[in-house]
Amino acid sequence: MGPRWKGKGSEAKALAVPISRSILDLQASLIESNSHGMLSGCSVVLASNAEQTDLLNQTCFGRPIITVDKDKQWFQLTFEEAFYLCFSLRCINIVGGDNSVKTKDQLWEYMISKKPSFPTFFKAYSHLRIKNWVVRSGCQYGVDFVAYCHHPSLVHSEYGVMVFSEGNGNDRLRVWSDFQCTLRLCGSVAKTLLILHVNKTCENAIASPSYLDGYSVEERTITRWNPERCREDQVIVETRKF
Repeated sequence: MGPRWKGKGSEAKALAVPISRSILDLQASLIESNSHGMLSGCSVVLASNAEQTDLLNQTCFGRPIITVDKDKQWFQLTFEEAFYLCFSLRCINIVGGDNSVKTKDQLWEYMISKKPSFPTFFKAYSHLRIKNWVVRSGCQYGVDFVAYCHHPSLVHSEYGVMVFSEGNGNDRLRVWSDFQCTLRLCGSVAKTLLILHVNKTCENAIASPSYLDGYSVEERTITRWNPERCREDQVIVETRKF
């Protein structure tokens, strides 16, 4: 289907400032300021200065929290976003309720205790982020994530993403009616349904983030069949013998 840009000049703006460049700028700024996130239930709260606030908004990490503190902006990060910044980009540390910095293994165990499907969802999230897709929650569309090729203010999301893995007890899309409903919903908002099958190729994959390479990701796109696209454009001329 291709990107659906929002307004004239949006594509040029996106090409001028690629998401990958903004993420590198964010990474450098967070490392320089020794930024720390704080565990808060099923999310992580991160304080940012003016520059980091702009970069977090540009790269679509977290949601800004409205507070009375005018000198500091706070962002609420999902587990996937926070662990990506901490583990993959290595630009923030995360502390617990006792203000001690958590190790990667401690964070991994904590996040799994709060969200058992976290390893699968993080692998899917990081798989898309590494490819420079902007990934946001897709709950409003009945999917796990939505993926944009650039900032949502410039372009509509191209994919509705659903994450699957073996043995996770997920019963979605197991009957035809589920496929039909999901495809109709994605089609009504001009998105392609992208299925990410996350499979463990190593028995210890769930034990530690060090074994994340023990997961493989298989991508599948599912669209409605349009028979007109599969027919020959040539006009068939009937020949007769006399």
